[in-house]
Amino acid sequence: MDDKSAVVESSKPRILEILGPGLVTGASDDDPSGIATYSQAGAQFGYTASWTLIFTYPLMVAIQIISARIGRTTGRGLAGSMAKCYPGWVGMAITVPLLIANIINLGADLGAMGDAAKLLVNGYALFYVAAFGVICVLLQVLLKYKRYVAVLKWLSLALLSYIATLFVVHVDWSSFGRGLVLPTFKMDPSYWSMIVAIFGTTISPYLFFWQAPQEAEDLKEKPKEEALTEHPKEARKANTRITLDTLIGMAASNVVALAIITTTAATLNKAGKTNIESSIDAAKAIEPLAGHFAKIIFATGIIGTGLLAVPVLAGSAAYAVGEAARWKVGLSREPSEAKAFYTTVGLATVIGMLLNFTPIPPMKALFWSAVINGVVAVPVMVILMLIASNQKVMKQFVIGRGLRVLGWASCLAMFLAVVGMAVTAFF
Repeated sequence: MDDKSAVVESSKPRILEILGPGLVTGASDDDPSGIATYSQAGAQFGYTASWTLIFTYPLMVAIQIISARIGRTTGRGLAGSMAKCYPGWVGMAITVPLLIANIINLGADLGAMGDAAKLLVNGYALFYVAAFGVICVLLQVLLKYKRYVAVLKWLSLALLSYIATLFVVHVDWSSFGRGLVLPTFKMDPSYWSMIVAIFGTTISPYLFFWQAPQEAEDLKEKPKEEALTEHPKEARKANTRITLDTLIGMAASNVVALAIITTTAATLNKAGKTNIESSIDAAKAIEPLAGHFAKIIFATGIIGTGLLAVPVLAGSAAYAVGEAARWKVGLSREPSEAKAFYTTVGLATVIGMLLNFTPIPPMKALFWSAVINGVVAVPVMVILMLIASNQKVMKQFVIGRGLRVLGWASCLAMFLAVVGMAVTAFF
């Protein structure tokens, strides 16, 4: 059976048929808040934090492949599978904090997008915040699922802007190479806080709750395909596509993150500008060092990645809460069919948008968002691993030894990151 993406025609290049939930998930990981983290890492520590992106790549690939396989195998999202295996309070205990963290995160992303628009065309940042919030809600509510996913794929091209900046700055390639392949260990609490922040940014719970239901959503758009538990003959093609999609999507995510660290290391760190608190700070600071073009590229990328990430943040929260509460969920459903689901999408975006109209410092809010995400990630990943290894749920498609080893290694790495975050908070 043909295992094509629901959003492309057969005349398109094969690579476009493969790329789907994995690409969008990976691209959304480089949201404006993530850009701020990577920019601060490069500005403060130069090339020395680059190794983390090599280290986290196999871990994030493994955990996202496992998430996707749960969705494709069962025809349900992660929260839906949790609801089948565990009492309702377990799902709500995880999804409510996830909802709070996602709202804070998307609010910070909308704020960064508003500041980026003001940097490019002047005007009032809060007006742009409101406009972007409305656009993100309308994308999810009004567009048909096929068209919506196609839009998200095209928005992922915004990531190329950060790779483009490498061509307008002078990179010390020998220092870059050392930072990439030789892990650096410093007796500096702020350095370890940054390492923890990078781990938390690259391996984040909302990504699990997005990719799994997107695999399930794609099944609804392909009438001839069913969950693997019902139609096991599709397993080989489906799992091969998931693996390639996720490998490419997560590679794109980490290559872009590496480009941001490298660009800010080559410019801001070299010039002694180490105090970068947001992605907009990085865009402003980079101009006198790398030119007006670099500033435009950086700011444009913030808007493009934000337009991709905000709907994913709102959507993943709605999937998690909706499946845990056993609502009808799905972007492939009409709003009249899934009122509670779409209401959650809209409310999450509106509340996040309104945070920008309060005196709450965005960076402090983001810090607590990272703390919540880090704490929630560990039990979510453990439950994800238990579900993926449960023969009653996955039947003959329980994950193999290689994925189990990498998956549990991801759990351990995230647990150590949370411990590190707690320890460094006391310094």
